[in-house]
Amino acid sequence: MTDNIFWLGHDSFRLKGEKVVYVDPWKLASGAEKADVILVTHEHYDHYSEDDIAKISRADTVVVAPASVAAKRAGKTTVVKPGDKVSVAGIAIEAVPAYNTNKKFHPQSAGHVGYIVTLNGKRIYHSGDTDLIPEMTRIKADIALLPVSGTYVMTAVEAAEAANTIQPALAIPMHYGDPEVVGSRSDAEEFKRRARVPVEILEKSKN
Repeated sequence: MTDNIFWLGHDSFRLKGEKVVYVDPWKLASGAEKADVILVTHEHYDHYSEDDIAKISRADTVVVAPASVAAKRAGKTTVVKPGDKVSVAGIAIEAVPAYNTNKKFHPQSAGHVGYIVTLNGKRIYHSGDTDLIPEMTRIKADIALLPVSGTYVMTAVEAAEAANTIQPALAIPMHYGDPEVVGSRSDAEEFKRRARVPVEILEKSKN
């Protein structure tokens, strides 16, 4: 089920199907595959990197992001807010809420998002930087990519509760493993122990 999902470190993923879709590209290797669609969850430096966007962009690459990112970009952006559904390069994309409930880093008022992307007939949910929020009870996803590090996002325990709420066929931990940001593999392993759904801890892709 993960043949088309490549973890690029931290919250960054490449999803392959009918098109090549990146989410929050950051610290990409040189020579990374070009993107049809680039999704950015919010404007923080470890999620929105114009240098990395440039590495994987062609003339027809579409960047999708909330207004907080579009305000910083010179390039064209398809702006979304929580609740929006768009079709980009023939790919169905839903923007869903992502925010903190008990910390100040990602206020709900900022309009940050996660995404549900449909590729190869599978709904892949990238939660963005979020806590366990009530809206997760309405998420329908085959695969859920969930942050596990705590501090800025859910803890591993909360992420397991999120996975148990969403009930995907597979959950994949993220938001760990980069020395600049909190979170280690032990968080991913705790998440796997506590989740009552199948969990796969991906190895970081080389490109």
